[in-house]
Amino acid sequence: MSQIGSLTNKALLSHNKIIDNANQKLGTINPETGFGARMEKALDSVADAQNMAAKSTRNFELGLENDLTKVMINQQISSLGFQLTLNTRNKVLSAYKDIMSMPV
Repeated sequence: MSQIGSLTNKALLSHNKIIDNANQKLGTINPETGFGARMEKALDSVADAQNMAAKSTRNFELGLENDLTKVMINQQISSLGFQLTLNTRNKVLSAYKDIMSMPV
């Protein structure tokens, strides 16, 4: 019976070590650098790019901005950011569906 307890303790220690190692690599120990924080920062960056593109377009239409190249570049940056966000969302949803359909 003590051998089973010893094996169980070794398995638990090994399991905890693997979990700790994964948490360190994923950055979940520090919430400032975790996956959620990085995604939030990326989404904020995309939102800022969209706001800047809208502002430069509005300024061009009002005659406050004369550089059409700058307006077009801001719109392209905004478009690429949105496409990247959309593709990331689709990949995350696909991975979630794959995980949920796995047999337990």
